Amino acid sequence: MPHRAWAWAIGLGFAAATGFAPLGLWPVALLAMGLMVVLAARTGSWKQALWLGWLFGWAHFTLGNNWIATAFAYQSEMPAVLGWAAVPLLAIYLGLFPALAALAARLVVRSGPGWAFFLIFAGAWIVAEWLRSWAFSGYAWNPFAMVLLGPFDRPGLAALSPIMGTYALSGVAVLLGAAVVLLAAERRWRVGVLVSALITAGMYWPAPVQDEGGTSLTVVQPQIPQPDIADPTRYDDNFRELVELTPRTPEQGDGPRVVLWPESGLADYLREGYPQRYYDRTTVLGSPEFARQLIGRAAGGESVLLTGAIDLEIGEDEAGFVRAIGARNVVTAVSPEGELLGGYAKAHLVPFGEYLPMREWLEPIGLNRFVPGSIDFWPGPGPRTIDLGEFGAVSPQICFEIIFSGQVVDRNNRPDYIFNPSSEGWFGANGPPQFLAQSRMRAIEEGLPVIRATNNGYSAVIDPRGVVQHYLTPLDEDRIDSAIPLAAPPTLFARLGNILPLGWAMLMLCAAIVATRRRSR
Repeated sequence: MPHRAWAWAIGLGFAAATGFAPLGLWPVALLAMGLMVVLAARTGSWKQALWLGWLFGWAHFTLGNNWIATAFAYQSEMPAVLGWAAVPLLAIYLGLFPALAALAARLVVRSGPGWAFFLIFAGAWIVAEWLRSWAFSGYAWNPFAMVLLGPFDRPGLAALSPIMGTYALSGVAVLLGAAVVLLAAERRWRVGVLVSALITAGMYWPAPVQDEGGTSLTVVQPQIPQPDIADPTRYDDNFRELVELTPRTPEQGDGPRVVLWPESGLADYLREGYPQRYYDRTTVLGSPEFARQLIGRAAGGESVLLTGAIDLEIGEDEAGFVRAIGARNVVTAVSPEGELLGGYAKAHLVPFGEYLPMREWLEPIGLNRFVPGSIDFWPGPGPRTIDLGEFGAVSPQICFEIIFSGQVVDRNNRPDYIFNPSSEGWFGANGPPQFLAQSRMRAIEEGLPVIRATNNGYSAVIDPRGVVQHYLTPLDEDRIDSAIPLAAPPTLFARLGNILPLGWAMLMLCAAIVATRRRSR
């Protein structure tokens, strides 16, 4: 295989990643993907297709995940420079999924570029993204469908996700890019211009009118610097910043109000039953009951407050000493009287962030978690709906969890909205806007509003169309006073989950078989 093909695959992989936030160069991304599909179709063997697919994927995920490197700058256990090695090393694994799509298409279709090859490649890409979402605990970051998400005030072609799901929409994006390239290669300029115009119109088509929401809402963004979150000398100041941004305003009236605090800003343990030394280590309050009462007073009457927090798992170690043997990253609901109204424990934990995989092997060579502490976090059971009565029913999804299509809602107990607390000071300039974009995609495909409360990212109120009604930037220390948008009726994806995109993948496979038979006649 000529080295020129290798260079093309790597360059196209980088170019395809420019379609993601914050750049949003979706025409470049679609064109790059289309050229990659044609390049794979012109290979002489399945081995060449596999290799070019992997090179494309390696470059694509190296650029798309560059924000991970920033996380190494906020911990002291490992050198910061290791972050710039970690990103391309992770991409070695992630590149396998585009390689599988190229391999599948080349094994099935050997006749070169054409609709049969494109359909197989697109269908295989859908399956590959679905596999990536759960293999080895799952890493669903930046499915290619994200390049079809429109600007803040309109959904773009992501408006198709309620009837397709995100992974099937990725397949559509692959097909669109390949179609434009093929039409240009065949000099079918009129059709090519028409297709391009339709894509552009779809990306900027206005969103339908949405009814005003109901329950009053306050989202708090305290803008606590990342190093201060884990600094015990700053715990009281951090708590004070949250409290000062919380009180009800005169404009909000006296009705029910939901107050949302972010992940990581609160150091106090809110649950009873731990040895006193753990309460003493957090703040001078020293009492979970007192901490809850202060939180309840800050929210005020007729308000319920949901906050990110940490729960401990207490047990005996090997020496019989009673101590914390695990932790859980949780959302806790607190009443004005300081009572616990329910909670949720994060299910999708971040490897190296909240737990150290293969700890017995990696810890001796100096590798550790980004998050301070010597105990690993434990996963929760999965999506849960917390019924808060007059305040509505909420499905919390903490930080990283919001990226997992089809895994953010209990389908047997549909909530009124999704709450996504996060702390994004780890993730540089590119991570926070990509978090926001993926939150918008969850809103569209589920037909549910998503409310984001971040410590230093993009806090936002997102309606079921994916329209960002209100937002704060990572530089803002402020609050959002609004109302929770009304949920839309359950979408087809909300009813079927990821069975739906897999069904679309099978449909593309069947269409490719038909196209192959027609071409062979």
